[in-house]
Amino acid sequence: MNLSDFDYDLPEAFIAQTPVEPRDSSRLLVLNRTSGTIQHRIFRDITEYIRPGDVLVVNDTRVIPARLHATKAETGGKIELLLLQQLTDLQWQVMVGGRGIKTGLELQFAGTTVTARVLEVLEGSERIVEFSQPVNDLLEALGEAPLPPYIHTRLNNPERYQTVYSREKGSAAAPTAGLHFTPELLLKLRNQGVKMAYCTLHVGLDTFLPVRVEEIEKHHIHKERAQLTAENAKLINEAKLAGGRIIAVGTTTARTLETAAILSAGGDPTHPQNLQACAWRPVIAFDRPTELYIYPGFQWRAVDCLITNFHLPKSTLLMMISSFAGREQVLHAYETAKVEGYRFFSFGDAMFIGDI
Repeated sequence: MNLSDFDYDLPEAFIAQTPVEPRDSSRLLVLNRTSGTIQHRIFRDITEYIRPGDVLVVNDTRVIPARLHATKAETGGKIELLLLQQLTDLQWQVMVGGRGIKTGLELQFAGTTVTARVLEVLEGSERIVEFSQPVNDLLEALGEAPLPPYIHTRLNNPERYQTVYSREKGSAAAPTAGLHFTPELLLKLRNQGVKMAYCTLHVGLDTFLPVRVEEIEKHHIHKERAQLTAENAKLINEAKLAGGRIIAVGTTTARTLETAAILSAGGDPTHPQNLQACAWRPVIAFDRPTELYIYPGFQWRAVDCLITNFHLPKSTLLMMISSFAGREQVLHAYETAKVEGYRFFSFGDAMFIGDI
């Protein structure tokens, strides 16, 4: 398939700059992926579509203040670092903004004794840097939340870019489908017999990189650290065997669950097409990087329903949603959302997709 197959026009006015309050007052487009019918609701109405015995699976990653401002030690030139992945106590893989960022470059951070040195130049704007001391406990003072580049309004409360269930620090971006949930809404779901399971996927590089190849099959998705514990895998499998549905909150959760299902079948998540097609596979516990790339033609094995936001044109996330519900139906739903005045992207409205 071609990259242009996943393009659509979106005037800037549709891009949400601030989150709504309360969280669960955002709008919800409900798409039946079998019939293609669409309903328009408020997010808190999602309780009407999730049944007793279903399991709601969420990504409990927490965004770290991963955007750091630095200066070149020799010239004072300004540099921006976006922390992507911790490699050792001192070394991080980063994305850099600025010119002349070569191996050996020394960096300083204003108001601190922390310094860093560029160890290796990777592809594009990626670098490996080594800090003079561990910075994990210093990020609150050194860094700031790395809001997406299409958000231009300052976020006064950084917690609004965290889910209410976030706990495992490590993401460069929020799993935004989960931003719509409130503690009260989660409690209501639990009281109506819905189970809740957790996975962890630390959102990294591909959130910030566009697809640059016209044939989407040639795109390479970067690895992101993911984990599903044995306890949560057992809960998910038992719920499914008892007749419940697996409802993934967000594309990161969907990637984690489908990785776990492929691994349970003895497959390789980097080549899922080599596995024999099947209607369902149990998930297994794992803790490893995943580079599962989901686009139309993918055989879904774990996820029954998906909660997600509206995604950027030509993005791998739009390709994943198209794989789940059909490209034509998804693009039609997006055009309908525009007509109805929905808000798009990270702080925008949500979709519930499944066999309703």
